[in-house]
Amino acid sequence: MMGGQSAVPSPGLDLVTFLQVTVLRVFVVVQDVNDNAPEFPFTIKKHDVAEVSPVEPEQVPPEYGGVSGGHRQGDFYTEATAWLDQLLLHPQDTRVGSIVIPGTELEAKDADKDDTLIYTLQEVTPDASSFFSLVGQNNPALRLEKTLDFYKIQSMTLKLLARDTLEEDKNPSHTATATLVLNVLPADLRTPWFLPCSFSDGYSCIQAQYHGVVPIGYTLPSPLILSPGPIYAVDGDQGINQPIIYSIVAGNTDDTFIINADSGNLTMAKSIPRPMTFTLVVRADQVDMARYSITQAIVDARNATGTPLQFSRNRYHGTVVLGSKAGTEVKDRTSPSEILRIQAQYPGFPDLDSATTYQITNSSDFKMEEDVMLTTVAMEHVDTFYVEVEATNTVTMDTATTVVEIQVTEQEPPITGTQGEDQRFSTVDMAVLGGVLGALLLLALICLCILIHKHYRHRFNCCSGKVSKPPPPLSVYDNLAFFPDHKASWLSTSNPQPQPDPETARPPSGPQSPMSSSLTPPSSAPPSPELRAPGSPKTVQAGDSPLAVRSILTKERRPEGEGGYKAVWFGKDIREEADVVVLNEPAAGVDSASASGSEGSDEDSPNQSYI
Repeated sequence: MMGGQSAVPSPGLDLVTFLQVTVLRVFVVVQDVNDNAPEFPFTIKKHDVAEVSPVEPEQVPPEYGGVSGGHRQGDFYTEATAWLDQLLLHPQDTRVGSIVIPGTELEAKDADKDDTLIYTLQEVTPDASSFFSLVGQNNPALRLEKTLDFYKIQSMTLKLLARDTLEEDKNPSHTATATLVLNVLPADLRTPWFLPCSFSDGYSCIQAQYHGVVPIGYTLPSPLILSPGPIYAVDGDQGINQPIIYSIVAGNTDDTFIINADSGNLTMAKSIPRPMTFTLVVRADQVDMARYSITQAIVDARNATGTPLQFSRNRYHGTVVLGSKAGTEVKDRTSPSEILRIQAQYPGFPDLDSATTYQITNSSDFKMEEDVMLTTVAMEHVDTFYVEVEATNTVTMDTATTVVEIQVTEQEPPITGTQGEDQRFSTVDMAVLGGVLGALLLLALICLCILIHKHYRHRFNCCSGKVSKPPPPLSVYDNLAFFPDHKASWLSTSNPQPQPDPETARPPSGPQSPMSSSLTPPSSAPPSPELRAPGSPKTVQAGDSPLAVRSILTKERRPEGEGGYKAVWFGKDIREEADVVVLNEPAAGVDSASASGSEGSDEDSPNQSYI
C-alpha cells in the first residue's frame, strides 16, 4: 500500500519475480574452553595391601575339583573347597608387577569434554616410589614394583596428581591432587617358634629343645621344671600372633605325661617304676591350624634314693628393724636389701623342690609363707631370736631342719645389695661408670706418655744408648783464655795427678828435667788421662812456685828467662778424646834448648803442631 493506495502488480509482471526472498544458513559452533580443573572422587584414599596375594581358583588341580574348561571334575568338591581354603590360609608371596589398586578406582573426572588427563605419582614416605608405580601416564592403576615386608615398612603415603594438559607450562593448565595411604598387612608366612630361640634374625628360629629330670616311684603334682625353660611357643608372624595349641604326638610311653593344651605345662600322670628316658615329641599348632612346629622334650627318670633333702645354708641370718609391725618380711642380714629366703633342695632333682613346705617349730613370733619368713607381732624391743625351720617334702615325705638367727636392730642396716627399692643406681650403672672412668684414665696415661716422650726424648736416648766416658778434666780440653774476662782465670789449672805404679814408684832423689820426655812427641794415639804412663811429667799446682802451669794461650807471654814456655803435641788424628801433655821447663838454659828442639821437631814432623 503506497500513499494510502494498495500496490497492485501490473498485469505484465510475474508474481514470483515481484517477491524476492533471500535465505541464509548460519552455523554456530560452541567451543569447549579449558576452564575446569580435574577432580578426584576422593581426597584421601586408604588401601590395605597384604604381603601375599590370594590363590586364584584356576590354580586348584583338577584332581581336587579344579576348574577345567568351565566344568567341575570328579566328586571331590568338598575336598577341593577345603584345599582351596587351605591355600587361602597359605597364600603365596605377592608377585612383583601385580595391580594393587585398579585404575577405575583412581581416575579423576574433568568437566571439559576433550581434555586428556596426565597422571603422576609422588612419594611422601621415603622410598615409597620404589615399591609402587603407575601403569602409564594416562592409566592411574597402581602397580607393585618390589616385594613388601611388613616388619620393615607398615605404611606408605603417596600423592597422585592429575593434569589436564600434556605440558606442565601450558596455559591454561589445571591440576588435581589426592593422597594414597597404603597399609601393609602381615602375612602368615612363618611357623610357631619354640622359645628361647638359639638364633633368630626376625625371620627364622632354631627351635629350642627341653630337658628335665624326675624321680622314679613318685608322681610330682606340679609342672615339671625343664631346661632352658618351660615349653612355650609363639607365632613366628608377630604381626598376626595367632594363639598356640600344644600336644604330644610321640614318645609318651604309657601316657605318663600330660601337656596343657593352652599353657604347654608338662605334668606327670603317673609314677615311673624304673629308670628310663622319655623323648617326647611336642607339637605347637596355630589356633587356625594353618601352621605348626615340632620339638623334643627329653625327660630322664632317675633314682632319688641316697639324695637327702638339705638346706642351702647351715644357718641363716636375718634382720628386722625395731618397731616393725606384724607381717613384716625378714631381710637377709648379709644383704639387707633382699628378702631372706629359706630353701631346702634335692640336689639334681629340682622338680622335687616345688613339693617342699616349711613351718616354724619353736616360735610363735614368726611364720612361714612358702620360703619367706614374716613377723606375727610387732618388734618393740631390741632382741635376738633363734628360730627353727622344718622343711617337709610332700612327695618323698623327707624332712630337714635349720636355724635362723634374727636380730631386731634399732635402725635399718645400710643397703649393700643391688636390688633395694630405694637404691638409685644398679650394678650395671656402676659398671658402666667404672668402664667410662677407666677409659678416661687410660686416655690420660697415653697422653701423658706422649708428652713425656716428646719433651724428654733426648734424655731417654742418652740413657738407653751406649754409656759414654766421663768428660776429661777441664784443664785438658778447655782453654780459659777464650772465656770472657769476668769468667776467665789466668791462674794455671791443675792437671789430674797421675797415680804411679806401685812397683815402679820411687821417692824423688832430686830435681828431674822433663826434657827427656819432651823431646819425643807423643804417639798419634795417646793414652787417655786415666791410663797415662808413669813417666809423664808431674803437673805443678798453681801457686806452688813461679813455674806453675798456666794457660797455653795467655794474654801475657812470660819472658823466657822467667820460667820457659809450654809445648803441646797433638796426634795425627785430633779427636775429642786426644790426650794433651803440658811440659814445663825449670831453667832458662834448658828452656832455650827445649825451644830449639821444638823448632827442629816442627821442621822434621809436619804432622805435629805447637802452641
